Amino acid sequence: MAKRILVPVDSSDQATAACEFAAEEYPDATLVLLHVINPAEAGYSAEASIPSFSEEWYETQKATAEELLDDLEATVTEAGVESVERVVEVGRPTKVIVDSTDDHDIDQIIMGSHGRSGMSRILLGSVAEIVVRRASVPVTVVR
Repeated sequence: MAKRILVPVDSSDQATAACEFAAEEYPDATLVLLHVINPAEAGYSAEASIPSFSEEWYETQKATAEELLDDLEATVTEAGVESVERVVEVGRPTKVIVDSTDDHDIDQIIMGSHGRSGMSRILLGSVAEIVVRRASVPVTVVR
């Protein structure tokens, strides 16, 4: 049975590196590319109180996610991966990533690390670190 690998992605170089690593190491696996739209990023500006703002913001985020997934799917397909699935979810990234292992029958997670340290890491947290601690499947962090 072929392996199913979850690759959480954003527009960072680290996410691209994680996709390339997954494609190189597991060309026969099904790569599940996951992009999480974080509603916390919508902010609390005056625009956010306008009823249509959240819908417009979401549609913009979704279109951006689809473009990102198009690019990354092309990257892994060129590297020889034949089976790619694309998922766009809304929620807190760490929770969505961990929950996706069960929802999509995942055998392993491969994700990029932003390599934050010091105060930046304390304030922003580390998605990769939380996923490593909470995931029920092996996690490979690509730097």
